[in-house]
Amino acid sequence: MSRERKGLRVWRFRPPWLLGILLASSGCSKEPAPVEAPGAQTARVAAVGGSASRFRKLPAVDGSPVVSVFAQKLEQPTPLGETTAVHVKLPAPANEALADSLVRVVGESKAPVVLFRSDTLAEMGAIPKSPGPGFFTLFSRLPDSELLRRQGSEAQVAQGEFGAITREHLLFNGRHPAARLTGLAVDARGFREGNMVPLAQCQEVPVSTLAGWEKTLLVRDPAVVLDPARTWDPCTGAGTKGGVWTFAHLMRQMALRSGATPEAFVTHWLSRWLNDSTINGDTVPARRKMYDEVIAPWATASGTQSSLLLNASTGNWEVRLDKPLDLGIAPFRLLAIVNRIDLGNNTGGGYGRQATPGELRFVFGLTRPSPWGAGGTEATCNLKPFTAIFEYGVPGTGCQKVVAWARQWTQLGTRASFDALYRVQLAAMTESVVLAGMGSGKGNWSALNQLRTNEAVLGATQGRPWELREFRLVTEDTSNGNNTPAHGFLQVHTLSLTPDDAAHESQTDADVDLFVRTQVKSGVDQPVLVPTRCAAEFTVPYRYKGRPFLGGNSLVAPPTHWAARNASASDASEVCARKEFSLNTCNGCHFQDTGTNDFSGVNNTAFTHISPTSGIPARLSKFLTGGGPGFMYSVPDAQFGASVASWPFADLQRRHEQLYELATCSSCGRFLGVDEGFLVRMEALAGAVPLDVSPGAEPPPFKVGAIHDVAMVTRLLELRPGFKQESWDAPLSFLKPPQVFVH
Repeated sequence: MSRERKGLRVWRFRPPWLLGILLASSGCSKEPAPVEAPGAQTARVAAVGGSASRFRKLPAVDGSPVVSVFAQKLEQPTPLGETTAVHVKLPAPANEALADSLVRVVGESKAPVVLFRSDTLAEMGAIPKSPGPGFFTLFSRLPDSELLRRQGSEAQVAQGEFGAITREHLLFNGRHPAARLTGLAVDARGFREGNMVPLAQCQEVPVSTLAGWEKTLLVRDPAVVLDPARTWDPCTGAGTKGGVWTFAHLMRQMALRSGATPEAFVTHWLSRWLNDSTINGDTVPARRKMYDEVIAPWATASGTQSSLLLNASTGNWEVRLDKPLDLGIAPFRLLAIVNRIDLGNNTGGGYGRQATPGELRFVFGLTRPSPWGAGGTEATCNLKPFTAIFEYGVPGTGCQKVVAWARQWTQLGTRASFDALYRVQLAAMTESVVLAGMGSGKGNWSALNQLRTNEAVLGATQGRPWELREFRLVTEDTSNGNNTPAHGFLQVHTLSLTPDDAAHESQTDADVDLFVRTQVKSGVDQPVLVPTRCAAEFTVPYRYKGRPFLGGNSLVAPPTHWAARNASASDASEVCARKEFSLNTCNGCHFQDTGTNDFSGVNNTAFTHISPTSGIPARLSKFLTGGGPGFMYSVPDAQFGASVASWPFADLQRRHEQLYELATCSSCGRFLGVDEGFLVRMEALAGAVPLDVSPGAEPPPFKVGAIHDVAMVTRLLELRPGFKQESWDAPLSFLKPPQVFVH
């Protein structure tokens, strides 16, 4: 396929609505025009911090041309009993050889989702009508009542049950605000009558406010994080030891099926910092100040004698305690409870079959109060630059579970304050996730996905370097890339999407450069317009070019970000690929790619997005807030500088849009899947399978290629009943590329 390059625009596919947005962006934005400046540097540029601007700077577009999902009732059910044709506008495939295929296969090869080009099905008479080029069709059981339910939810929003409303949405491309648009009301009557019905964004949504964010997305109000019935403040000694939102409660539930006492479970976890460890070939050096800063003071407060000794027979440093630590007075203070329902597209949704409710997170900050738990004050807390984040997968799969979880959060948003009823409801929600046994099939039967730490207090030099680590209840096989749930202690795990920064120099490494300019670049969604249209689909492998690639820890400042040394400032796809890769690493996300290196002003959070040293309520980064409701925070590109791109962020606004979309405007259908045997049969008949594999992922066990024969489409439709699996429910808009970000 030919490619036209002009300035920073690269075109593969040009939908009319998107072209209008892009042209509007060029005219409305105050950012420099997206062309290479004379003498633009391709090396690192010292770009610090960012600036806030209002959403009204973004172009406004009508929602009708942006619709990417249509539903139409079939005149007769399919042989599998499906009643509805669901037409989806798929992104251009990463594999360009599949661009003109009449069949597309997305998701994992073990649980594939097979779609057929809508124009072809309409010509065959298999569906009444096609929405047009670029659309692919799959089939669902969608009762009339489902669209009536959505219609009723829209009416509740319009009546102000969730607060003041607006008809204006933000269209996000990945994490970047791209345009303002209006949604469309669902036409339930038209669907019943057999019309092709667009399923767009909500026509009206609650206005995004700081108060709304605080109640539904990131809860950090003192009434909650210092709730005397549910939290324990190690700074002041106030609260309830072992309350449902305490570090002690979470660890006790996590350890229940580990075979160890909760106290031994926690001590073993803290001891992970005392000795070097090697994971995926990355030797993670010990940070033995863990004993001085955390273990020893905690032991003293517990009335326990402690010592750090070198075991001559093993060569390992070990902690000796004459009695267990008192978990009830753990020096970890609750900073926030975070709703990450937006991550459901990463943890089973997207091009997979099962939608999930994302994650529930607890963020704690380390403190060393004086006097310990005996009337200390905020001024004497000695707050430490150390956060521990418990990240749980919310139990349940399927559209109905996701919608129900979203609605619980939006109901919290209707409370006038963080009163007793708010806290009772929130506690019931959190307990449904963190209690032992909620993670069936996972390590210790805990719903924990991972526990991450981000700290500088243990560094050799005070405040440097920051280090991030990740722990899971799994056995990680880095040679085969497998995680096996395991009962027992928390295990050190490779960091998601982050290279080994000891073996790969962040600014000059040849492997990183090649990976970005090939694997990541091939997954960049086209067309690209810097800075408002840039997203990529990719995975980071354990090994690359025969060398270990994923790291066992991540240091920050340095590295401040990841550069692709040979990337061109005039190639939009390479500029985008570099940003997408680096932003999703721990290093870039916690420094230069998100502007957390901005040390000026009161909004400085320095290496964190929820500050552990700012007091209660914890300060948030501008990456999250955008500078406040109605604003977005633009960060100069970490490698090329503001002359090439400044990337806009407003992540809480993005999460707000998605939460209310799920709660009020999702339509759930039941889909019948096919098993992997269907793809085997497809290869035997057609000679290839049109599976679009994410860049960097393992190749599938069959030949990949396009299908161009209409007769083959007919044959494959006839074969579906022989390979059917159990049905699952999912939002009709579930067929989106898996979002790469995990932070």
